[in-house]
Amino acid sequence: MTAVAEQTGAWLAAFSRQPQAAPWLQQLREAAFQRFAELGFPTTHEEDWRFTNVAPIARATFVPRALDLPAWTDDAQQHLGKYAPPTPFVLLNTAFLSNGAFVRVPRGAVLEEPIHLVYNASGDGQDDALPYFHPRSVILVGAGAQCTIVETYAGTGRYFTNAVTEIVAAEGAVVDHYKVQREDTGAFHIATMQAHLGRSANFTSHSISLGGLLVRNDVNATLSEGTDATLNGLYVVNGTQHIDNHLSVDHAKPHGTSHELYKGILDGKAAAVFNGKILVRKDAQKTDAKQTNKNLVLSDEAVIDTKPELQIFADDVRCTHGATIGQLDAESMFYLQSRGIGRQQARSLLTYAFAQDIVDRIKVQSLRDLLERILFEKFHERPQ
Repeated sequence: MTAVAEQTGAWLAAFSRQPQAAPWLQQLREAAFQRFAELGFPTTHEEDWRFTNVAPIARATFVPRALDLPAWTDDAQQHLGKYAPPTPFVLLNTAFLSNGAFVRVPRGAVLEEPIHLVYNASGDGQDDALPYFHPRSVILVGAGAQCTIVETYAGTGRYFTNAVTEIVAAEGAVVDHYKVQREDTGAFHIATMQAHLGRSANFTSHSISLGGLLVRNDVNATLSEGTDATLNGLYVVNGTQHIDNHLSVDHAKPHGTSHELYKGILDGKAAAVFNGKILVRKDAQKTDAKQTNKNLVLSDEAVIDTKPELQIFADDVRCTHGATIGQLDAESMFYLQSRGIGRQQARSLLTYAFAQDIVDRIKVQSLRDLLERILFEKFHERPQ
């Protein structure tokens, strides 16, 4: 038996046990699973997965566990499977499409309150049969519309979440998007966010990753003419957690602007990966793109692999990228301790300040308050 067949055999059995869906949806599922079976799970021999080994997912046995969300309707037919790239995990999500969220914001609408999508999972912790969840969110924002979207992923126990979020913003739309991942530290979390942004659209996305044992976030944005996109992120890992953030910004048209700032805090034996790719196509003149990744490493055993990259095929652009890896500033520690603040408290204060830069950019007050409380407790729970 080939490695691919061995990895996908259990999933074939699970796929076969699914209840039949509407003909159009069943056809979409079957095509996706056939392609997934051909590809198999990614391996560390592939450049995009060089530092992230998903063998624990490929080799595990999973059982379905439905999410309490509305079933897909025929209205979603023209949008499902059209935006996110056909990677193995996206294909697996499509193959197991059942429940999810389909959100349509009408042209010109201005929503005062955030749309909150909550995905709450649970697992029984059995090594031989872990629950799996494949949540799918499709969000369509009409021309000139304005909205805020918050995705929350949480849960308890051991399980596998494989999420796909597709956001389509039409011309002149303004979208403020937040993803907060608070999975159990025994859970697997794989997620893809694909944003297709129309002419002169304004899109901001914040990715906050605090939980999970093995986490991978693929964040992709395709920009049109005059599009303004901001992608910010914060990841905090400890113990043996592993998180991988892969960003791809495609400047397909001229006069686009993109700014990315991802900050990571690593402690214990945790590992993190950041890979940020900016592509400027030949016709995307007057592009302005900036990418920054900053990492704070708090222990000698934590590991970070960071790789910002630019691919520029236009000649009238302004693009920069950079990455830093460092420890707490010794002078700042000395200053705080000289003012009577204990070493552990000084350490916590400086770590919190490093994260605060991202949290302060969050416009939803209730979400910002929640994250401030979570981070304060997290950074002050370390033993003296």
